[in-house]
Amino acid sequence: MRYRRAFTPGGTFFFTVVTWQRRPILRSAAAVATLRSAFRHVQRRHPFTVNAAVVLPDHLHCLWTLPPDEADFAVRWRLIKSWFTRQRKIRTGHVTDATRRSQPAWQKRYWEHLIRDEADLTNHLDYIHYNPVKHGWAECPADWPYSSFHRHVADGHYPVDWGTAPIDCGAAGHE
Repeated sequence: MRYRRAFTPGGTFFFTVVTWQRRPILRSAAAVATLRSAFRHVQRRHPFTVNAAVVLPDHLHCLWTLPPDEADFAVRWRLIKSWFTRQRKIRTGHVTDATRRSQPAWQKRYWEHLIRDEADLTNHLDYIHYNPVKHGWAECPADWPYSSFHRHVADGHYPVDWGTAPIDCGAAGHE
């Protein structure tokens, strides 16, 4: 199947990236730290801004803004996924060889959505930050440590008790 991607220079994009067969490989602080390192490593050579993110044990959601003259988020995701996978194999000793092939860390594809306007942006920000509650990992967004929610509270975008009641995120998110 051929997917059409929305390559828009300088665009802001929502992404859902899922682990291979939804294995919970992102459940530890060490795994999340490795993922953050992968992001920083790729950002040095291929800049982008992470507007929001949440990492759950088997998937993550992000909002990125690309530089004004850049549209290639696909190369960024390829590099993040491969860097994370290499570091994870080094750390855990899971080395692929001819007799024992390790399972991949990531599903091959990911969901991407070009943010259209302020309402769309707000819906996706809310979706990202409410996601740990939606999946039963936290009672409220403030309880989940692997989220940009805390940064958004510090910046005054959310009150600290936001998300203690169910949130309607419109049509945002696609898992």
